[in-house]
Amino acid sequence: MSKSASPRVAAVNMIGNVLDRAGTLSEPGELQARGKALDPRDVAQARHIAYGVLRWLGALEWLAAQLLKKPLKNKDRDIQRLVLVGLFELWKSEGGEHAAVHQTAEGARQLGKPWATGLINAVLRRFQREKSDWLQKLSARPERFSHPEWLLDRLRADWPDHWQEVAEANNRQAALWLRINQARGSVENVEQAFHEAGYETMRHEHASMALKITPSAPVEQLPGFSEGLWSVQDPAAQLAPGWLDAQPGERILDACAAPGGKTCHLLEASPQSQVLALDRSASRLERVKENAARLGFADDPRLQIRQGDAADPSAWWDDQPFDRILLDAPCTALGVIRRHPEIKWLRSPEQVDEAVALQASLLSQLWPTLKPGGILVYATCSILGDENSRQIRRFLESQEDAQAADPEVAYGQAGEAGVQILPGEADMDGFFYARIRKTP
Repeated sequence: MSKSASPRVAAVNMIGNVLDRAGTLSEPGELQARGKALDPRDVAQARHIAYGVLRWLGALEWLAAQLLKKPLKNKDRDIQRLVLVGLFELWKSEGGEHAAVHQTAEGARQLGKPWATGLINAVLRRFQREKSDWLQKLSARPERFSHPEWLLDRLRADWPDHWQEVAEANNRQAALWLRINQARGSVENVEQAFHEAGYETMRHEHASMALKITPSAPVEQLPGFSEGLWSVQDPAAQLAPGWLDAQPGERILDACAAPGGKTCHLLEASPQSQVLALDRSASRLERVKENAARLGFADDPRLQIRQGDAADPSAWWDDQPFDRILLDAPCTALGVIRRHPEIKWLRSPEQVDEAVALQASLLSQLWPTLKPGGILVYATCSILGDENSRQIRRFLESQEDAQAADPEVAYGQAGEAGVQILPGEADMDGFFYARIRKTP
């Protein structure tokens, strides 16, 4: 990228990384690498635009299709995305409409396609003039939800009374929530440090260690990060230790542990427990080690970190049964679209089926490693019944010694087994929990 690269062109490249290469907007180093020719303010703007376009991609593509006289060729999909960038700014960003039109059109020159400047200018000017009419037309279209059709169909089937709320919540940007490291400080002390630094804070009604920070900022710039006083974690994910309810001296398996957020939370919340953090990926286990070191657990004798496939206990299990197992299962992550809008466009029905099969395998293979009377907590950040309530129902039907043991909680949608938190509820991500006891 040249020194003169604009944030709008950078955003086009970020969008292309997702749609053309199935990348993500938050891959380590990706934004830095693509934004290295920009100053920090331009990088922030590029990130804002890329997230916004992918959040509203379905609606923006419909608007572009109506406004363009004829579809652009596939080789000009960068120009197509530049049009989407301009439409997003004119629709969702406040102020600076003239600059948005002019600078977006000029982005075509930086992409080596000066012929497109007039085209982009004409499309954006027309939308600017006729915006209210086009948005009224959009309001009657299914594209207004900006979800792929297959996903909307799944949401309607699983949540007939809530699907529209879920879709709308998915299109709202999530707040920045932290989990206070109670092993190193109190919520009150961390809250005071943020207030002194000029930030506003809010606590959470269901997660006692959660603190919302306003305005959002890069985590490395926030007070207390390097000192390990807190971690970034949505309140819904912070509920895991409460579901596990580990007792002093118990042996806990955190299966599929990387990147280590829940592992470290278990150490913070259960100071007299032993935790084995297991993951099959060596590179992802490095993240567990990094997080543990920052939070003060690098040399903690309570923590073991081991590489191994949770679906194949024979390769790593020492035949000593666990008192508690946390299975934060690999899933489609369709509950965290608020934070990662690209997920909508990267997932497919086939990937749902693959996730369901893997989850079933993990449940059945890990069950023998749990001692009689022990507790397994199954969690996902998905909102699909196949991955959640129906998955647990099938498991309970297949295991004679498995019994649903969900606690009573003041949140979520309770089913036959498990509790589903829908996106946006109490400002939480979509999350599912089920607690299963092994009968003696």
